Amino acid sequence: MELNYYSDFAVRLVNTEQPERGEDTLTSVESVRELCGPSKQTARRATEADVGRLRAVRTRLRAVFSAASEGDETRAVDLLNSLLMEFPASPQISGHGDLAPDGRTRWHMHLAEHPATAAAGYTATACMGLAFHLTDLGVDRLGICQATACSKAYLDTSTNRSRRYCSDRCATRANVAAYRARKRLEGGPGRAAGGSATSGRTAENSHSSTGRRER
Repeated sequence: MELNYYSDFAVRLVNTEQPERGEDTLTSVESVRELCGPSKQTARRATEADVGRLRAVRTRLRAVFSAASEGDETRAVDLLNSLLMEFPASPQISGHGDLAPDGRTRWHMHLAEHPATAAAGYTATACMGLAFHLTDLGVDRLGICQATACSKAYLDTSTNRSRRYCSDRCATRANVAAYRARKRLEGGPGRAAGGSATSGRTAENSHSSTGRRER
């Protein structure tokens, strides 16, 4: 497994909360287990205390994404380094019985799960994955969705580093809102209620013609 795969752990944790909407799905042991997903050993260790621990880490990870989104690369790296020092990971070479066509084992790097708590294990994995993603692709690949009322974190994997939204849905809504805003500006202050400036000029011309015929 590629280590930067684990960067998705960081995104999933940050996105359990939507501050703009007052939403939080990290509220119970079950939600912690669901967050752990395929990390079964971590899920089995989850307790009520891990809810609060992971919420605290979530706040710190959001700060990493926010700093990166704002272009403050040094602050983003410093914040992530702080987490890496506090929650060290244990990389190991693993095979998991995966064999190549020639029968040889496909060796790869894996993050071992030895921490005492589920929160510590999850955090170490998430931060190490995010660190590999950041150093491989760049700090500017971490972002916070720019759509109104959305503050989800995302990892930009586009070829031209152009991503600004967490999903196609947010991108579409933002584009539609921008289009409508442009159309309102194009209407300008000369637009009369119930009609356009052009229709008003047409009405004035009609009155003038009528007046000439009456004279």
